[in-house]
Amino acid sequence: MTGSSPSRRDPAFPARPSALEQQRREYRRRREARSFLVAIASTVVFALVIWLTVINTSGWAQVQQTFFDPEIALRSLPKVWDGFLINLQVLAYSLVTVSVVALVIATARTLRGAVFFPLRVLAAGYTDLFRGLPFIIVLYLVGYGLPTIAGVRIPVVALGVLAVTLTYSSYVAEVIRAGIEAVHPSQRLAARALGLGHLQTLRRIVLPQALRKITPPLMNDFVSMQKDVGLISILGAIDAIAAARSVTAQTYNFTPYVVAGILFILLAIPTIRLTDWYTAKLRDREQAGAIL
Repeated sequence: MTGSSPSRRDPAFPARPSALEQQRREYRRRREARSFLVAIASTVVFALVIWLTVINTSGWAQVQQTFFDPEIALRSLPKVWDGFLINLQVLAYSLVTVSVVALVIATARTLRGAVFFPLRVLAAGYTDLFRGLPFIIVLYLVGYGLPTIAGVRIPVVALGVLAVTLTYSSYVAEVIRAGIEAVHPSQRLAARALGLGHLQTLRRIVLPQALRKITPPLMNDFVSMQKDVGLISILGAIDAIAAARSVTAQTYNFTPYVVAGILFILLAIPTIRLTDWYTAKLRDREQAGAIL
């Protein structure tokens, strides 16, 4: 119709924010700029305090020579790296075995019906036992007890994977069980009303929702497992820790331990950052539309 007002959806006439919205945006920009300046100032002050209280002291040179000697670090890196590959091997195998065993235990703990009572008791006893035992004790029992009983030599990698699996499957199983029980019962009832069985409901309806909820704590358990695989050196494995110990015994310098620690940190950082990103993504999705 001629003479009619332009449509609000016409791209030739884009919507303009109101005066109140423009004030809000300007306030947010000023607040972000102020936060940025405060962050820079606090960082400079913190760096100055560290320099005055740590670096600019008489004992820092001795600390640097004992723990951060570049020459010894470069000399020990190839040997520590070769040992670190053994840690990575144990971690890769353990990631698979822990996931499978933990899922079986969590499923057993969530089975309903009186006939499954023995399975629920066994699963609960398993989680209580290995969550209570210190990991180093499990390593001693598995690493030295099993070869003594079997009377044969068992590869250290296999013993390490078994010890990690026994311990961490109990933790991961409880996380999975908590995620399963966090799914609203109406989801199960709706699935059963559609004719799905218990296992079908668990696999198609419950587990996909539960895994989204428990991904952050599962990643935290994975970070802990990355660190604890370094303890397999007590079983005689020439891993990163054992390699660092041998170089330290030759040089009377603790820099190789720092090199091994840096390798484990570099291994953990991607998982930590991924956990933070996924947690923030879940929080933003749950809070979408809640901020006015």
